[in-house]
Amino acid sequence: MTEVQRNPVRVLCVDDHPLVRKGIAAMLDNEPGMTLVGEADNGRDAVRCYRELLPDVVLMDLRMRDVDGIEATRQILAQFPDARIIVLTSYDGDQDIYRALDAGVRGYLLKESAHTDVVKAITTVYAGRRLMSPDVAERLSEYLPHVALTDRETEVLDLVAQGLSNKEIAGRLGTANGTIKMHVQNVLEKLGASDRTHAVTIAIRRGILRLA
Repeated sequence: MTEVQRNPVRVLCVDDHPLVRKGIAAMLDNEPGMTLVGEADNGRDAVRCYRELLPDVVLMDLRMRDVDGIEATRQILAQFPDARIIVLTSYDGDQDIYRALDAGVRGYLLKESAHTDVVKAITTVYAGRRLMSPDVAERLSEYLPHVALTDRETEVLDLVAQGLSNKEIAGRLGTANGTIKMHVQNVLEKLGASDRTHAVTIAIRRGILRLA
C-alpha cells in the first residue's frame, strides 16, 4: 500500500456550478488515494472552508460571485503560504492564466480535461510540483512575447466595449480627446486588432475584459 493510499489526499472543490462539484465528488469517490473533504460555491466560502478544513489540495474555479477564484487564492495564500491550489476552469484566455499564476496557483487545467488529467494534477501538486496542461501552455505560447495593456489602456478599452466614443471616454476620464485616441491606437497595436470592435472581441477572448 502506497503512502498516498494510507493517507488520502484531502481535496476541497470550489465551483459555482453544482453539476461540476457533483462530477468532482463522483470522480474522487472512485479514487482510493483521494477524498473530497469539502465544497464551496464562491470564493468567500472557499477561504472559510480552507481555514476550517485545511485540505491538501484545492480545485478552484476562476469566475464566481462575491469573491472570484483569483482573489480567493490570494487570500488563502496570504494566510497559508504552503496552500496547493489548482485552477480548474473553462476560461483559457492568456490573461486569465497569467493572473492565476501571479496569484500563486500551482496548476491550471481546463474543465474539458479528462478525469485522469485532473487526478494526475492533484497528485503532482500534492507532491510539491507544478503542472500546466499542454493546451494551456499552448495557449500562452500564442501570445509570446507577453505584451500587457496598461491599467489606463484596459480602462479605455472597457469603455470602448460599452459603446462610448473617444470624446465620451475623454469626458468620463477627464482627459483630452487626443490622449484617448493615442490609448486606443496603442491598444490596437498591442492586440493586433484591425479596429475597435476587433480589439474588444480579442480582449474578451483573452480574458482582458470580462462580459458582465
